Amino acid sequence: MTAIELLTKRYSCGKLTTPGPSSQEIEQLLAVGVRAPDHGALKPWRFIVMTGAGRERLGKIFARAVAASGGDEAKVTKAQNMPLRAPCVIAVVCKYQEHEKVPWVEQVQSAGCSLFSMQQTALAMGYGGIWRTGELARDELVREALGLEQEDELVGYLYLGTEVVSSNCRKSPDHQPYVSYWS
Repeated sequence: MTAIELLTKRYSCGKLTTPGPSSQEIEQLLAVGVRAPDHGALKPWRFIVMTGAGRERLGKIFARAVAASGGDEAKVTKAQNMPLRAPCVIAVVCKYQEHEKVPWVEQVQSAGCSLFSMQQTALAMGYGGIWRTGELARDELVREALGLEQEDELVGYLYLGTEVVSSNCRKSPDHQPYVSYWS
């Protein structure tokens, strides 16, 4: 598959199972992640790789956050099981650094490009993946448990594993409604 084919066939897959990427493949993903565009060479991204018991630890953090916000038992249980939806979860964080030429938004975009690059690389390796955010990416209890400072941004959780059902046949959206041309 060429790079253009990979990018034009990009899709997210939320139904994942084992096997997930091996430790060597995770290292490759991270090596790709740090190649993202990076104005000012600030390297604003940080990665928290969770496999095995690490996913359970994240699930307990999620459960505490949902319980603290008043979630009922069903919501707490659902939150605790969320990281178990895939054999590997990588939290991508933008660790903001004050810089006169590189604003916060550019640093967050760089970390987002890093996450996207890792998802595409996982697809090229034969894995499925999905970029998830939601309330638990912004929850203060979760942010604190992951060591985020006030100005940091949890860009997302990259869930990786083997697709339960192949989604390769997803139809590509038409790009024309989103484009204007200036000549």
